[in-house]
Amino acid sequence: MKKHLSLAVPILLACSSSVSMADDDARQLVQLPEMMQQHMMSNMRDHLVAINELLIKMANGELEKAAEVAEYRLGMSSLESHGASHMAKFMPKGMRQAGTAMHKAASSFALKAQEGEILPAYNALSEITSACVSCHSGYRIR
Repeated sequence: MKKHLSLAVPILLACSSSVSMADDDARQLVQLPEMMQQHMMSNMRDHLVAINELLIKMANGELEKAAEVAEYRLGMSSLESHGASHMAKFMPKGMRQAGTAMHKAASSFALKAQEGEILPAYNALSEITSACVSCHSGYRIR
């Protein structure tokens, strides 16, 4: 029990410090029409679910299935289903570049996962999440 509490305290401190910093958010604000904002948030939540599915499939040794999820939910093949062309005109250049990097990284991950080696696949997965971190660190929407 003490071990779990010792882990919880730093996590709670980190969360509470980020809440107090919300007023000082230096990320670039991207103004979107309400419908586009909801669409983008829905897409990002689905991206997070897809990444979780990738991790589960990788943990179960199902690299082919992970490759399918990556390509069709996150990769270049997913752009039309996400309405990417409609969203792009509302995004600053850097935000578009981060999004494109994420989609390309997902397609690259799919190819690596299809090779059947877990470590290169994990390395490729980190390229996907790095693009997400880059965008979320630089931009916020309203």
